[in-house]
Amino acid sequence: MDAFEKVRTKLETQPQEEYEIINAEIKHGGFVYYQEGCCLVRSKDEEADTDNYEVLFNLEELKLDQPFIDCIRVAPDEKYVAAKIRTEDSEASTCVVVKLSDQPVMEASFPNVSSFEWVKDEEDEDVLFYTFQRNLRCHDVYRATFGDNRRNERFYTEKDPSFFVFLYLTKDSRFLTMNIMNKTTSEVWLIDGMSPWDPPVLIQKRIHGVLYYVEHRDDELYILTNVGEPTEFKLMRTAADTPAIMNWDLFFTMKRNTKVVDLDMFKDHCVLFLKHSNLLYVNVIGLADDSVRSLKLPPWACGFIMDTNSDPKNCPFQLCSPIRPPKYYTYKFAEGKLFEETGHEDPITKTSRVLRIEAKSKDGKLVPMTIFHKTDSEDLQKKPLLVHVYGAYGMDLKMNFRPERRVLVDDGWILAYCHVRGGGELGLQWHADGRLTKKLNGLADLEACIKTLHGQGFSQPSLTTLTAFSAGGVLVGALCNSNPELLRAVTLEAPFLDVLNTMMDTTLPLTLEELEEWGNPSSDEKHKNYIKRYCPYQNIKPQHYPSIHITAYENDERVPLKGIVNYTEKLKEAIVEHAKDTGEGYQAPNIILDIQPGGNHVIEDSHKKITAQIKFLYEELGLDSTSVFENLKKYLKF
Repeated sequence: MDAFEKVRTKLETQPQEEYEIINAEIKHGGFVYYQEGCCLVRSKDEEADTDNYEVLFNLEELKLDQPFIDCIRVAPDEKYVAAKIRTEDSEASTCVVVKLSDQPVMEASFPNVSSFEWVKDEEDEDVLFYTFQRNLRCHDVYRATFGDNRRNERFYTEKDPSFFVFLYLTKDSRFLTMNIMNKTTSEVWLIDGMSPWDPPVLIQKRIHGVLYYVEHRDDELYILTNVGEPTEFKLMRTAADTPAIMNWDLFFTMKRNTKVVDLDMFKDHCVLFLKHSNLLYVNVIGLADDSVRSLKLPPWACGFIMDTNSDPKNCPFQLCSPIRPPKYYTYKFAEGKLFEETGHEDPITKTSRVLRIEAKSKDGKLVPMTIFHKTDSEDLQKKPLLVHVYGAYGMDLKMNFRPERRVLVDDGWILAYCHVRGGGELGLQWHADGRLTKKLNGLADLEACIKTLHGQGFSQPSLTTLTAFSAGGVLVGALCNSNPELLRAVTLEAPFLDVLNTMMDTTLPLTLEELEEWGNPSSDEKHKNYIKRYCPYQNIKPQHYPSIHITAYENDERVPLKGIVNYTEKLKEAIVEHAKDTGEGYQAPNIILDIQPGGNHVIEDSHKKITAQIKFLYEELGLDSTSVFENLKKYLKF
C-alpha cells in the first residue's frame, strides 16, 4: 500500500491532446464535492460536469498562495464537510470544516492536519478524528465536535519517535482504524464507528518486523499482513470480537515476487490490486464461496489510480503509464467481467513500444526493467536514453503519466525504468534486500541495468542520462562516483546525497524514523562503516564526472539544503582538481545547482523545473530542442 490516503486524481485527455489534473473529489449521497477554481463546491451527481454547483467555501479566505484541495471527507449525514488544503511550495496543510446549510459557513480550521475521518456517535453527533503533524511527524490524534457541543481534545499520543500515526475508515464505515507504524512494523487500534467515545480496541501489539493493515466486512476483520513464512503479504481473517494474532486464519496467499498495491472491500467481494513480475493484475475474491478470479491487465499499463468508489456493484479504477494518460476500467461483479472505457484511443499505443526485460546483477539476481521507445525507431544504439531509478523504502518507482516523458519518446528518446532492490516492485523481500547493510545491492542492480541496456543495443554511454528524486539520489550519486563512464548527464530533484551526516544528526525531523532504512551510524560502527562505502558525499574524488543538474528547494525539511550545497561544492572542487591533473583540452562537466523558493520536497508539475531539466539534457547531448518544446505545449497548459 503505497499511500495512506486515497486521493482521486482524474485526468482527462482533451481533443488537442492536452491534459488537465482535477483536484481531489468525493461522492457522498447524491452529491459530488470537488474544487472549482479557488472554491470548494458541490453539485448533484448528475450535474457534476456542468456549471451548476453550490459554492461551500472560498479558499482565498485562508490567504495562501495558490491553494489547492488535497483531500475531502464528508460527514455521514452531510451536515459537515472537511477539506485539507495545501499549496505547491509547502508541505504544511490546513483542514477546514464547513457546516452545510442554506448558507454554508466555515465552522473551524485546524493547522498541520495529515489524515482525518468522520464518524457518528450514539447521539447522532458528527465526530472528526484527525492527526496533527509537527516537524513532519504525526504522533498526535485529536477528535472534535462542532455546533452547540463544540470540543476538541487530544485522543492519543505516540511516544516512540520512530513511529507515525495515520487514520483509515474501513470501507463499510464500521470502524475507524488508528494505524501506528514505521518502515517495518505496525500496530492497529479499532475505534467503534458507532461508539467513538469508547476506548479503542487493540488488534495486535506491535511486533518488530510484522506489518498489518485492516478492513472489515460482516463482523469479520480482513488483515493484510506479512506475519509468518514467507514474509510477504498474505490475506488473513478473524472475527471482529477476537482480533488478536493467534486467531488469524490464512485466507489467501500471493505468488512469489508479488507486490500488493492496494485492497478494496465490497459486500460480497474482496479485490486485490497486484504487481507480479513487473506486470499488473487484479484478483477478485468471492467472499461467499472463496472463489478467485485473476485478471491480467494490458501490458502497456504500469500503475493503478484507485477510485474512491461507493458503488457496491462495480469496482472502477484507472490504469496509466509514464507516456500514456490514465484510462478507466470497471470490473462488474454481476457479469464477472472487466470493461474498459471506450472512445478516443490514444495514438501512443501504435507509435510506441513497451518492453520488459531483466538484467543480471553481480550476485545473479534478475532485476526487472520497463522500457519505452518509438515503434519506428531505427538504430536504437544511436538514440538518447533516459534511465529512471529510486530503490528505497520499499516504494515502487513512479510510473504515473508525465507529459514531458511522452514528449521525449515522441522525439526519439528511449526511457528505461530500473526496478532495483530497495524498492518494492517484487514484494517485501525485494525491499529488505536493498536496505541497511544491503544497500549496495541497489547500486549493483543499477549498474547491471545500464550495462544490459547498452549490451542489448539501447543507446550508448555518450547518449545515456540518468534521473532520480529524493532518496533515489543515493544510488545515482553513488554510481557517479563508482562508474561515471556509463553516463553523459544526470538530473536530480531534492536528492539525498549526504547520508552519513544526515543520519548522525538526530535533531533533523526524520532521522529517527529513517533508521530502519539506512541504519544508525551514531551507535552502530558497522552501519557507519557501511554507509561510508556508498554515501555520495563521502566518496567524491578527483575524476571525470557526468554533467549534473540539481533542483533543490530552499526550505525543504525532508532533504536539508545544506547537504545538497555541501555536495555540490565538494564535487566542483574535485572536478577542478581533476582538470589540473588532466591538462589542457579537458572538457569539464557542467554542475548546476538550481535552488527554488518554498518548503515543498518535490514539485512534480513545476513547469519551470520540467523546462530547465529538458533544456539541460538536450544541451548536454548536443541535440536540437526546438521540436520538443513545441510538442510539450500540447500537453502542458503553460
